[in-house]
Amino acid sequence: MLIRLVVFALCVLLLALGFAWLADRPGDLSLIWEGQIYQTKLIVAASAIIALIAVVMIAWWFVRLVWTSPHSVTRYFRARKRDRGYQALSTGLIAAGAGNALLARKMAARSRGLMRADQEPLINLLEAQAALIEGRHDEARAKFEAMANDPETRELGLRGLYLEARRLGANEAARQYAEKAADNAPYLPWAAQATLEYRSQAGRWDDAIRLLEQQKAARVVEKAEANRLHAVLLTARAGEKLESNPTGARDDALQALKLAADFIPAALIAAKALFREGGVRKAASILEQAWKSAPHPEIGQAYVRARSGDSTLDRLKRAERLEGQRPNNVESLLVVAQAALDAQEFAKARAKAEAAARMQPREAAYLLLADIEEAETGDQGRVRHWLAQALKAPRDPAWVADGFVSDKWLPVSPVTGRLDAFEWKAPFGQIEGPLEDGSAPTSIETALKTLPPLRDVRPESPVNDHRIIELERAATIAEAVRPTPASTSAKPKPVEPTAGDKPPAPSETKPFFGGLPDDPGVRDPRVEPEPKTRLRLF
Repeated sequence: MLIRLVVFALCVLLLALGFAWLADRPGDLSLIWEGQIYQTKLIVAASAIIALIAVVMIAWWFVRLVWTSPHSVTRYFRARKRDRGYQALSTGLIAAGAGNALLARKMAARSRGLMRADQEPLINLLEAQAALIEGRHDEARAKFEAMANDPETRELGLRGLYLEARRLGANEAARQYAEKAADNAPYLPWAAQATLEYRSQAGRWDDAIRLLEQQKAARVVEKAEANRLHAVLLTARAGEKLESNPTGARDDALQALKLAADFIPAALIAAKALFREGGVRKAASILEQAWKSAPHPEIGQAYVRARSGDSTLDRLKRAERLEGQRPNNVESLLVVAQAALDAQEFAKARAKAEAAARMQPREAAYLLLADIEEAETGDQGRVRHWLAQALKAPRDPAWVADGFVSDKWLPVSPVTGRLDAFEWKAPFGQIEGPLEDGSAPTSIETALKTLPPLRDVRPESPVNDHRIIELERAATIAEAVRPTPASTSAKPKPVEPTAGDKPPAPSETKPFFGGLPDDPGVRDPRVEPEPKTRLRLF
């Protein structure tokens, strides 16, 4: 508008300058027409010509106005009707969003009366939304199908059909609608995300990775999120290749680590693949880097048991090396404690487990203390004490997704099908509210103070375990065959041997006192043993 004003002002200025120039230079204009001479001033002739042009323009405008007046009148009323239709459509969409089905249905009918649905496809959307609010899902699906067949509203119709299929639990139909929408428009977040999840659930990792790359190129997802999902898909594919193709699993896992350096499952699979190929040093380096970023019990276990031929002392040294990389860490202490227990260095195992319990009292530390107690002393009272503390302690972290707890990482949640849903965290928090007496978790110091005293439950004779079992069994048999007082005077009735029976050996006819007569290492359980110094067996 401003440009038009400027152009108009320039035209008027140029016209005024022209008239001023002619006025400064007077002259006469003569015209001979049919023998007549017409003379006038030059300025008068110029003014007459300009006035004539103006009259012609005004006359043309008037004629044109009269000629086009029917069409103009029709267009005016059509525009007015269309404006009323858009106003009704807007009111209906607002009513549908607010859940007012009656007003939405009324405005949809008014909009269809004022406009044609082929001219404004949002009328179908309004009618479909009104049908959904009123619970008429069949009519809504018919509207969505009509929109899916229209190129202008195809994406809108496919989304409506997808949501309806999800509501009915028709996962296969929902997958087809999502994939169709993703193929036509990979930039749609809902279609791409749903298709990505469906392909991941079916194990179609290559198709899922291809779709993710299309999303990344279309900038549908952020770069950081795309890299994370790409690492998850590569790790899942590597997990399937681990047994049959360790080289391919190694390449996928290493590529996943480049995209997400702190992704624990990728580091584990890469290390396992390298172990199968004999690359122990490189696998150990990968596990060490993962341990430095985030100590994880699976990383520690894989690192400690990297070489199958190592002794328990070698494994203890490897565990202590991990502890040196992340000192004052609960997972480091627990790894060393477990390795020390395997090496039967009970003092070190107990010290590390108690330190872990002081730092973070949870069930793993108390269960490890129970194992140490069982291996070192065998005192079941003390073992039960530590088990009771483990029951009251907070739970250990685990792979959790949508309330589902898994013993291993999975790429997709089995509950909702969401990709990259598993997190390493405690499954449930500490119970809130009043607790019963004795059910509240106690500290390690309190647990140590209430630890029952050690009882001498280990055998003190250097008899092997199988001899102890024989001794107990012999005592039981001797008790069962001991004669009663009423029958001591009675003589046993001789038994006539049959043809196939052999006479008993002389050693078998001797009185049985719970041991073998020829074995000096077995005593009569009814005879009090002589006091002497013995070694305790651990």
